[in-house]
Amino acid sequence: MKRNRLGTSELMVGEVGLGCMSLGTDQRLAIEMIHAALDRGVNFIDTADLYEEGLNEEIVGQAIRDRRREELILATKVGNRRIPGQDGWAWDASKAYILSAVKDSLKRLRTDYIDLYQLHGGTLEDPIDETIEAFEQLKREGVIRYYGISSIRPNVIREYTNRSSMVSIMSQYSLLDRRPEEAVLPWLAEHSISMIARGPVAKGILSSGGQGRLQKGYLDYTAESLFTLHPQLQELADSSDRNLSQLAIRYALSHPTVAVTIPGASSMHQLLDNIDAAEGPPLTEDEVTLLRKLTQLNRYEQHR
Repeated sequence: MKRNRLGTSELMVGEVGLGCMSLGTDQRLAIEMIHAALDRGVNFIDTADLYEEGLNEEIVGQAIRDRRREELILATKVGNRRIPGQDGWAWDASKAYILSAVKDSLKRLRTDYIDLYQLHGGTLEDPIDETIEAFEQLKREGVIRYYGISSIRPNVIREYTNRSSMVSIMSQYSLLDRRPEEAVLPWLAEHSISMIARGPVAKGILSSGGQGRLQKGYLDYTAESLFTLHPQLQELADSSDRNLSQLAIRYALSHPTVAVTIPGASSMHQLLDNIDAAEGPPLTEDEVTLLRKLTQLNRYEQHR
């Protein structure tokens, strides 16, 4: 699998990684899927302390315990704090919480360092300098190698990247969500920061079986517009000897600022289908141009 440098870091990530949020709680199946991904050349695994209240990190830790740790790029996230006795999570980007939460993640992941530690959100009301200092301290201590942020908010992304040495931004990006093309991707390119593209198949809409997912629409797309667009994209995929999800993943990878996509998978079939996208050729300029003509250049209405 082709590998790309993540920002200015030393991390070389396979262009299709594994987003673990959709793996579920069947530990046997989840571990089998992680092992299958690693055996097929995936080296970037993304999880978060939020997923399944930490169980997802535990599953990842169990799956990788017998693997050569130095061959893996392990990413997780922080910032959502559970308050005892209350439902849900509270946002906490404080230095004290980050320095505490990382210890729990390390324990669940069965590792003594995290390759990429990411703030799992972010607002303009955060104590941004304090938040960044937490990551910088962990980096100095060798607890993490690099850090980034997971956000779709251009104003938050600009504020954090202006003040820090983060190497990556995780953001939603697909043929149906081209909002990053307006401002975020050009900004990241200018600052030598890579994007980790999540959601490249748009909740399964951009897959061969996605017809059943069109009724609710998606962002700016109504159900009616999706029913028109889906067969057009399917036809283009067929003509390129790809299936639709592979076409969608290759579109996200067509932007040079995207270092890795992390399509989720809840079954072995989905997982292997996603990974197959890395084995096919990149999209041609003509294919990218046509896909952009068929789809909308969405824009952020908030958080500009």
